[in-house]
Amino acid sequence: MAGQDEITSHYAIEGLLDRMLGSLGVSDRSPGSLPAASLRAVDEFHINGAEATERLIPELRVAPGGRVLDLGSGVGGPARHVAEATAAEVTGIELTPVFRDVAEALSVIAGLDGRTRFVLGSATELPFDAGSFDAAMLFHVGMNIADKAAVMAEAARVLRPGGRFVVYEVMRLGEGQPAFPVPWASGPGASFLETPLTYRRLAEAAGFEVIALESRAEAAKAFFARMRAALEAAKAEGRPQPPGLGSLLGAEAPAKIANMIAALADGVIAPVELILERAATDPAPA
Repeated sequence: MAGQDEITSHYAIEGLLDRMLGSLGVSDRSPGSLPAASLRAVDEFHINGAEATERLIPELRVAPGGRVLDLGSGVGGPARHVAEATAAEVTGIELTPVFRDVAEALSVIAGLDGRTRFVLGSATELPFDAGSFDAAMLFHVGMNIADKAAVMAEAARVLRPGGRFVVYEVMRLGEGQPAFPVPWASGPGASFLETPLTYRRLAEAAGFEVIALESRAEAAKAFFARMRAALEAAKAEGRPQPPGLGSLLGAEAPAKIANMIAALADGVIAPVELILERAATDPAPA
């Protein structure tokens, strides 16, 4: 993965676990003391948060006891959500050590450490055997990965024939780039936005069938409008700001979110759902 040092330093937020739990007013960190749903305001680090995850869980088509891989699992919110909703076993692979460590800690607190595990590694070079998983997901990670062909090839390799790969990514729809910083990058050296057409082409080359491809731009605009209204209401009433993505974005959170919203409004970017299914046989060599 290109720019690994820049990417990991971008996400290396000091005291992240304390920041997240503090924003929720949580003091008890004993195992199983906090329902996973109580974490979703801060651990679902993608546009539309837990609502987007809930929408996409059925697309994984995973049965209880199934094996799911979360590529770029962050602090583990989607992994815990899927594990709880489906009774599947979810493995997350994460490049950033602090995210992996926080994901493990939060799963213990939520009592889901028996159904989730998190390992350090890259989505372009997965440390798993072929056919190890029944389903996989990639949520807001591809913006940091230059070699998307490797991601598609590796996902296809570790999935069983017929397994689903659910992709939910910020993609480039218009010309140009967003202003920096944005939530996934402080500068252009760690930002690798691509078009839905490119994602589709690379997926098909890796042996996936495209089941669905849908822009969620309007849902994203509504999400940010609700976020803004909640912040303004809290300020007007003298209440603390509601917990949200800011705890994972550091001191530049307002600028990062503002630049992303501007790029979304201008039609430069949008979150896009891409539902893929691994072919029953491997693609023929080119």
